[in-house]
Amino acid sequence: MSFRFLVRVLATLLLALAAAALCLALRTPLPWMIGPLLAVSLASIAGAPTASYTPLRNAGQWAIGTALGLYFTPQVVALVAGVWWAIALAIAWALLLGWGFGRWLHGLHARRMLHVPARSMRATTYFAGAIGGASEMTLLSESAGARTDLVAAAHSLRLVVVTIAIPFAMQWSGLHGLEINPPGAREVNAGGLLLLALATGVGGLAMRALKRTNPWFIGPLLVAMGFTIAGQSLSAVPTWMSNAAQLVIAVSLGVRFSREFLHTAPRWLGSVALGTFGMLLLCGAVAWLLAWATGLHPATMTLATSPGGIAEMSITAKVLQLGVPVVTAFQVCRLVAVLLLVGPMYRWVYGRK
Repeated sequence: MSFRFLVRVLATLLLALAAAALCLALRTPLPWMIGPLLAVSLASIAGAPTASYTPLRNAGQWAIGTALGLYFTPQVVALVAGVWWAIALAIAWALLLGWGFGRWLHGLHARRMLHVPARSMRATTYFAGAIGGASEMTLLSESAGARTDLVAAAHSLRLVVVTIAIPFAMQWSGLHGLEINPPGAREVNAGGLLLLALATGVGGLAMRALKRTNPWFIGPLLVAMGFTIAGQSLSAVPTWMSNAAQLVIAVSLGVRFSREFLHTAPRWLGSVALGTFGMLLLCGAVAWLLAWATGLHPATMTLATSPGGIAEMSITAKVLQLGVPVVTAFQVCRLVAVLLLVGPMYRWVYGRK
């Protein structure tokens, strides 16, 4: 890492820290996530030399994954297992919604973007609409001949819109503090935290060696879940560590944007933003139906079914105390299912065309 890059990373972190402090003063929801995300995104679009250091982002994902795993007590696991059918319905809904969003994007842009071959346009709109991670969907779309720049831009914009819109909507509605089962470990123990860090770190390395998606989130999450389910309350994750994790994750999202971002197919970006708000409304309706059927709170189900990322929606649930285990279980299961099914679905739907 060059000295110049180090300076850019430090300057970006200082900007993010100042934005978080401002949001704390303004009492905005998720100040450690939304403030840095907005500040770094706007600075990147303005042409500022922002930068994110990947090991810091990985450390942030590790901290969040570990903290969330501490919520999965045996009682909570039984609760989540009891709504397996709702998770299956949420997965089916996510696949259907992503396909519908892709069809809508194709209908809007296929005739306007005649310079893009028909096969490439189908792949571009399909994978841009899929409800999955930006990096994973971009890689899958590349093998199908899609415009990967448009796919990545669509997912980045969708994630930012969801991450900002939902917390504000939750705050305005006054929904918070609905946790029935608090995390097993509430106190920070230095020795226990060190052991927990070593064990979850090994879990992250194992997931990376197996080339799994989001290894530094999923690995620590599973290991921390194992300790909690077994009744071993080693230590809680310090609040400052969770806040720092939110900040570095927000920075890693914000630096994806650049001055060229807005100049690349502005109509495409506008339709993605509009479609994302439409998806939020549809997901809200589905969330209320699932809440009625399961008896869980509508706010929890809204986060569980929203078209956002695992870390971002789980952080929202953690900060606002809105059913962390349920939200995490729904989001993790959905991501795994989408990664396994979205590729075969594309070949099944468009393989003959």
